[in-house]
Amino acid sequence: MYLSKEKKEKLFTKYGKGKNDTGSAEGQIALFTHRINHLTEHLKNNRKDFNTERSLVKLVGKRRALLDYLTKKDILRYRAIVKELGLRK
Repeated sequence: MYLSKEKKEKLFTKYGKGKNDTGSAEGQIALFTHRINHLTEHLKNNRKDFNTERSLVKLVGKRRALLDYLTKKDILRYRAIVKELGLRK
């Protein structure tokens, strides 16, 4: 499995408020970004895998929605997470 329990805890510890804080927007955005990067690499090798492509598009939409929420709620947190994860906006 590409995403173990320890890896998830590490992501939530680094970007969230703690290893058990799975609900924060920053933690979820970090998790989605990790999954998006993994699926992107998979699609580079398997370009006809349309189910994975669909799930990738859905994940990007979920991440975008969370980023939009964070923009409205707290612009400083939004800028910090975008800078840490190296996202474009």
